Amino acid sequence: MKASQFFISTQKEAPADAEVLSHQLMMRAGMIKRLGAGIYSYMPMGLRVIRKVEAIIRQEMDRAGAVELLMPLVQPAELWQESGRFQAYGPELLRVKDRHERQFVIQPTSEEVVTDIARQELRSYRQLPKNFYHIQTKFRDERRPRFGVMRGREFTMKDAYSFDRDAEAATLSYQTMFKAYQRIFDRFGLRYRAVAADTGAIGGDLSHEFQVIADTGEDALVYCPTSDYAANVELAEGVAPAGPRPPASAALAKLPTPGKSTCAEVAELLGLALQQTVKSLVLASDEVDAAGQIVKVSVWLLLLRGDHDLNEVKTGKVEGLKAGWRFASVAEIEDHFGTRPGYLGPVATRKPVRVVADRAVAVMADFVCGANDAGYHLTGVNWGRDLPEPEIVADIRNVQAGDPSPDGQGVLAIQRGIEVGHVFYLGTKYSKAMNATFLDETGKPRLMEMGCYGIGVTRILGAAIEQGHDARGIVWPVAIAPFAVVICPIGMDRSAEVREAATALHAALLDQGLDVLLDDRGERPGAMFADWELIGVPLRVVISDRGLKAGTVELQGRQEAGASTLPLLDAVAEVKARLAA
Repeated sequence: MKASQFFISTQKEAPADAEVLSHQLMMRAGMIKRLGAGIYSYMPMGLRVIRKVEAIIRQEMDRAGAVELLMPLVQPAELWQESGRFQAYGPELLRVKDRHERQFVIQPTSEEVVTDIARQELRSYRQLPKNFYHIQTKFRDERRPRFGVMRGREFTMKDAYSFDRDAEAATLSYQTMFKAYQRIFDRFGLRYRAVAADTGAIGGDLSHEFQVIADTGEDALVYCPTSDYAANVELAEGVAPAGPRPPASAALAKLPTPGKSTCAEVAELLGLALQQTVKSLVLASDEVDAAGQIVKVSVWLLLLRGDHDLNEVKTGKVEGLKAGWRFASVAEIEDHFGTRPGYLGPVATRKPVRVVADRAVAVMADFVCGANDAGYHLTGVNWGRDLPEPEIVADIRNVQAGDPSPDGQGVLAIQRGIEVGHVFYLGTKYSKAMNATFLDETGKPRLMEMGCYGIGVTRILGAAIEQGHDARGIVWPVAIAPFAVVICPIGMDRSAEVREAATALHAALLDQGLDVLLDDRGERPGAMFADWELIGVPLRVVISDRGLKAGTVELQGRQEAGASTLPLLDAVAEVKARLAA
């Protein structure tokens, strides 16, 4: 490829609305153009990266035995109503009507369509296992699209779906896909971590996220450096403190704490460790009738150690809160506790509330909490003596660095990551809702066991840039760079020797199957080099009159401080070796 035949559109400055570094660099490098909120055109340079990502995915999915098909972007609402997700999915699901007033959705994912295919086509146990995948445009109507391709509304995704005869076979399919994903991300050349994760809105029983490691990542990844334990912070288990609860050693006392409504402020005022305080969070769960009217409101008091934060995903798994919960209103709080937030506690509430204590709180003694009286807190509070034992003890907090690892093999560390892949074992969630059955060896119908496996194709671009960049621009891994090597001739428009040498080297590298571009635009060296450093091409070959007189060219890697000089005759072999390394 020659630059004059391609399309290169770099910018010195990023648009003002480009929030994160990957968004800024993709705009500056001419990889994307904004069309609307969260909607982008992928320009030729960016599309080359996408096609390389897709090629690796296809190769490894095919290798793992998956079969490619293509499911439609626009799907009949009836399928989503059948699965129960038409209403449950929420406002991110874009719902449309055709000229006949029939309802459709612009698909964010394809569980319903692929299950419909399976129930029509996979009739016998002899046809199982089967795994279908496609790479297709998706649309999710994000409330606030941001971060460029990282959280856009329209994006490209690879999703695959496995169908098996029983849970044992489905687990094997899951493991096959897990290993395929490891090979895919290894080939991308990205630093990543596979972590146990919550199944979220898709549902299911087993789930892992593939996270690209980046300091700017939205997700907190929890891992143990001395073992294999790794999980998303939403799922990471907070281990209960070792040993029994200490005996009470202090008398209950009510102390004035005027204007001190946070645990940190109270601890500082009283000269106590923050870990000795307990924070109170009030939730409400609504019971509704068939018409959707609220007929009963239950108020819950969640207790966390003062230095801990609530984990909302874990909270949603507490018995009684699984059907849904919300933070209580100020009116509800005052009605049950007799005071405003900031001075709440579990001792002598005005009305009964359901108490959920985090594991760490359940073993605390002589702790500090609100007195249910504005401007006052209680000290020396003890379970059993000053208040009943907690009704429910559960893990409802976010873990912290230094906490014991749940596998008992060390302590936890936390790093940031960007989710780019997710594998789920769905079980019969969709096959049961949509009656996707097969006939077993005895001729009896059985529900198919399903798995779901996604990779955010276009999101890979943003994640790779967030991980790989410097002050000059993007630093791509070789496997997914738009071009692997660029030839930069200096004075090509003025020197026949430079032009001939550059053209010959370009042809020789193409003959070796290398992804090479010849910059024949006639740009000044500084501008030419700056473009390719911004775009992030891994390897640059510079040809000049001075070098040719000595029979040499200059070779420089994208992250190398300086160029190395080598004989022109060795250039092809050296480029191949460097790219292979």
